[in-house]
Amino acid sequence: MRRDQLEHAIRTACQITGRREVIVVGAQSILGTFREDQLPAAATMSAEIDILPIANDNDETARLADLIEGVADELSPFEELHGFSIDGVDLETSALLVGWRSRLVKVRNPNTAAPGGNPQYTGWCLDKEDPCVAKLCAFREKTSTSSQRSSSPHSSTARPSSPGWPP
Repeated sequence: MRRDQLEHAIRTACQITGRREVIVVGAQSILGTFREDQLPAAATMSAEIDILPIANDNDETARLADLIEGVADELSPFEELHGFSIDGVDLETSALLVGWRSRLVKVRNPNTAAPGGNPQYTGWCLDKEDPCVAKLCAFREKTSTSSQRSSSPHSSTARPSSPGWPP
């Protein structure tokens, strides 16, 4: 996955859910901190991105995640057209460290906006350590090679301002 695909996924997930902000969890959230050319190839090999919709409760989050999957999950026309899929997830999916919300990295630029520039959508990516710890806690074999630690600073640690935050 590339940074432009991350931005496309943010825009698409926001359009599907009707929300202005989403959270990117999982391995591809590292692209919020680093460009793909700054990472080992194994760190960006996945063609799937995990998106956590922001909602007032986990039932609503799960409903919105299902909407994302219905449009852009594996084997969808979206994946066929764009070469990657978007997996909608809820709060039960990831083992996240205490305080993860305070470390989110903001991704918002012209590529995350709708055509014409409005509305402007925002993706909040897990900070670089959080997806590594989440993968190790989940102990899934397929992710053991992609959980490499990085030490560069990230661009922003502001928190989402959408209604219902925190989820």
